[in-house]
Amino acid sequence: MQHNDELNELLSSYRKKRYQIKKKLKEFKDLYKGKDEHIFRELCFCILTPQSKAIYCDEAIKELVRSGLLSKGGKSDIRASLSRVRFPNSKASYLIAARKAFKNSRGFDVKSKIDEGNIPKTREWFVKNIKGLGYKEASHFLRNIGLGDNIAILDIHILRNLKRYRVINKIPSSISRKIYLNIENKMRVFSQKIGISLPELDLLFWSNQTGFIFK
Repeated sequence: MQHNDELNELLSSYRKKRYQIKKKLKEFKDLYKGKDEHIFRELCFCILTPQSKAIYCDEAIKELVRSGLLSKGGKSDIRASLSRVRFPNSKASYLIAARKAFKNSRGFDVKSKIDEGNIPKTREWFVKNIKGLGYKEASHFLRNIGLGDNIAILDIHILRNLKRYRVINKIPSSISRKIYLNIENKMRVFSQKIGISLPELDLLFWSNQTGFIFK
């Protein structure tokens, strides 16, 4: 009975936030239609997010863009802009490595590495080739550019909610590729059962935890 009450509460919350959630997801899809430079910024934001507050990571990226350091800055200068981000030294290195991977003489080129028809394959490529990205961060990036319809961002907010709604029995202490894909599939089944898409469910869980819809 309590479980049904919790599900009804979740569905009620979704109905209240549905317009804002769908608006945010449209913004993500519109981003992918734009410049590769903007897609690269979103990738860098996701590289910064592990164990750091998303709002601080977003502020750091905006500062790096304003100063021009994201596209041409050295490690020490970039690191100085990551004062509110955890592990700034490592993450500054990751941003520079990502820049080397995607910047050429004509500018940034990220879309050439994205297969819109095979997002799981694309995610594998980013995990294997871009330093600082695991499955969670690669999924976050793809969702934030409008390509996350069938993948999940298994951060701690999401895992806590999946446990609360009995999608998983416990939160794993570490997440291997096999465990990630298994939990992702369980979340996919749950989202289909309650009629809320994976990206919508992610934003709903996140906003219910934090009080606002972000990215």
